[in-house]
Amino acid sequence: MPRHRSRPTSADDLLNELGRLTAQALERAELQQARVELAEALQRELLPGALPEIPGLRTAARYAPARNGLAVGGDWYDGFWLPDGTLGFSIGDVQGHDVESAAFMGQVRIGLRAVAAASTDPGEVLSRANDLLLSMETRLFATCTFLRFDPLTWELADARAGHVPAVWATTDGRSGIAQDEGGLPLGIVPGEVYPVARRRLSQPGAFVLFTDGVIEGPSFPIEAGLDRVVRVVQDRLTGRSGTDPGELAAAVLRVADLTGHSDDAAVLVLCHDRTADPRPP
Repeated sequence: MPRHRSRPTSADDLLNELGRLTAQALERAELQQARVELAEALQRELLPGALPEIPGLRTAARYAPARNGLAVGGDWYDGFWLPDGTLGFSIGDVQGHDVESAAFMGQVRIGLRAVAAASTDPGEVLSRANDLLLSMETRLFATCTFLRFDPLTWELADARAGHVPAVWATTDGRSGIAQDEGGLPLGIVPGEVYPVARRRLSQPGAFVLFTDGVIEGPSFPIEAGLDRVVRVVQDRLTGRSGTDPGELAAAVLRVADLTGHSDDAAVLVLCHDRTADPRPP
């Protein structure tokens, strides 16, 4: 019986198939790029345009999407005046990196503002925000640090919900990692308790908060990233006065370039000078 031979593929057939596959790849790439651009636009619109300041307390923040352009939309920072004359600051990271995460980030940020207006305790703020997110029945969760600054007593009170610790330094050469006890991320367990740490700012210096995209990556464990941020902040604070918070935030954000991060990254800096008049405007 004669053996059937398959028809040989012509050059035209190969070119046509290559063209079809190329068109499909371009369509998928354009769709992905559109999603990335939408998430980045949401991120820009949902982050604050300015942060509050008073004489002796200067603030700045920086945000950068992941270098591969795919992981955007989850990180945020915020700062605002509260009804009792104190200032509230928050920084956090929503699970996931897409348009849904960017939208959820906006909900978390606004929710924190709302509950902070009704409570003077950072731990209670996070607890109420946690219950609020759980009531929304979302599948996402968020890590967060919420901080309250009192311009009359110059006390920082903060609480952490699964978030990486902050770093501090003073102009007299001291520095460290704020390894305070924290609770679980927001949106996981109802009734979670968030311990509060309190610090009196008696020496000029800086308190620096950031997301894990700054300090963790394929080539850097979190501990190494934290140590690098401590050195960066200490080097820029020791023996100096009037440190520019924007320059400090940019220097901390550059640590992410060393980690090879695959996540987006945010930094929030509070530079304080205890010798200044602490009265709010």
